[in-house]
Amino acid sequence: MGKKTVDEYIAEQESFKADILSAARKVVKDTAPDAEEAVKWAQPVYSLNGPFLFMKAFKDHVNVGFWRGVDLEDPKGLLEGSGVKMRHIKVFSADEIDAEALASFITQAIILNAKKGDPTR
Repeated sequence: MGKKTVDEYIAEQESFKADILSAARKVVKDTAPDAEEAVKWAQPVYSLNGPFLFMKAFKDHVNVGFWRGVDLEDPKGLLEGSGVKMRHIKVFSADEIDAEALASFITQAIILNAKKGDPTR
């Protein structure tokens, strides 16, 4: 069985989750056009100097998360989580996506990876 693509991952989701994933993906691609896109750890992952963002579909929402989430400036308080490093945004519909905030998180995460290296090592 071949490795799944992000397009295939999105196509497998219910329409509201596919819409969220597609909208978040557009922000990632617009903000970080050089980022590598792949399905890793059974979810879409975007990487530059290591992974910086993941998207995971759940029953009633999609998490858009960041490996270095605890280090991101979050003036609107959008990030959730209690892990040592990671934080995520729970998104219940595509129109909830704050593209400006998401682009800021992406930019910050890429800068942190450039400074600190791959967050998985």
